[in-house]
Amino acid sequence: MTHTDVTTTGAAGATTIEDPAFEIRSATLDYTPPGATTYSGVRDLSITGKRGELLVLVGHSGCGKTTALNLMGGLIQPTTGSVSVLGTSPAQARSQMGYMFARDALYPWRTALRNVELGMEIAHVDKTERRERAMDMLRRVGLESAADRYPWQLSQGMRQRVALARTWVMKPALILMDEPFSALDAQTRDVVRDEFLNVWSQERQTVVFVTHDLNEALLIADRVVAMREGRIVIDTKVELDRPRDTIDTESSAEYRDMLAELRETLNQH
Repeated sequence: MTHTDVTTTGAAGATTIEDPAFEIRSATLDYTPPGATTYSGVRDLSITGKRGELLVLVGHSGCGKTTALNLMGGLIQPTTGSVSVLGTSPAQARSQMGYMFARDALYPWRTALRNVELGMEIAHVDKTERRERAMDMLRRVGLESAADRYPWQLSQGMRQRVALARTWVMKPALILMDEPFSALDAQTRDVVRDEFLNVWSQERQTVVFVTHDLNEALLIADRVVAMREGRIVIDTKVELDRPRDTIDTESSAEYRDMLAELRETLNQH
């Protein structure tokens, strides 16, 4: 794997990207559970993301990847260090961010269409416009015919595609995705991942995607950041041609080399 520095060094020696989508600088987050000693979710973490980049955070459970994602989303605050998103604080940028998690969290009393419309309703988007945008997004994830179905009438894969449409229809500048396909079986996961990549290739918003699946990371990422024990151990571009057919990509020597190095690094003690 060829490690590529995707950043530049500023006058003060700090690592920066011009007009970044997000920047975490020297962040440490300490936890002190009742009756236990303090431990760090992340330690001296610095990471900067380009606008339009699909960045994947990988690592074993407890390595700090979800903590890093939650710092970007403003769901938690670092003990030390700083976080900026879209040129401001995560709290101020929240309206420009979208979230997608392993569970779809669809409202059971709303149809697929009305679940996709929800964010636009809250934002007071005109009814005609939000209906058109929601139907267009359902069409793009292959669910136009399921618009009037309720969540209980949909498979888990279809529900995740509705959740994907609901996230993307708001046109957020930054999308945070925490293991969004982990609850799906392998075949359904491939289908939903392809729908996700199809939408992303058209919209090109910045995406930070958390997964423990190294194969998935290399199939989707522009850049992979691997974490272990709250620290970054690999930060590299993935320069595989797009679109990435699963069989062709996984059979390439470059893919196999990258996968082997990620595995070796993450399994070191």
